[in-house]
Amino acid sequence: MIYALAITVFMVGLYAVCCKKNIIKIIQGVIIMEYALNFFIILLGYRKGGIAPIINKITDMHTFAAQSVDPLPQAIVFISILIGLGLLALMVALAIRLYERYGTFDITEMKKLKG
Repeated sequence: MIYALAITVFMVGLYAVCCKKNIIKIIQGVIIMEYALNFFIILLGYRKGGIAPIINKITDMHTFAAQSVDPLPQAIVFISILIGLGLLALMVALAIRLYERYGTFDITEMKKLKG
């Protein structure tokens, strides 16, 4: 059920990217899709009743592996957040430059002003 929530949030972001004409709303859609994807990846690594994957004393490795959560999705999401921050900065800078040039955030108006 929770996977459906992640997919629904992703679809909301996809709708904003595909159907909106305002650059700010498109950027918000990309951010929503990124967060939904990060949420989905974290859900893949979730284990109910799981423990942190840190070994502090010698234990049975079989039971430890069965109880601990997978740290790889957490690392992937951490890197994804860092890359998303750079992407967001680039999109905002591009939106500012487009606004300075055309005086609007509307894509259809920019196509008309292109000349």
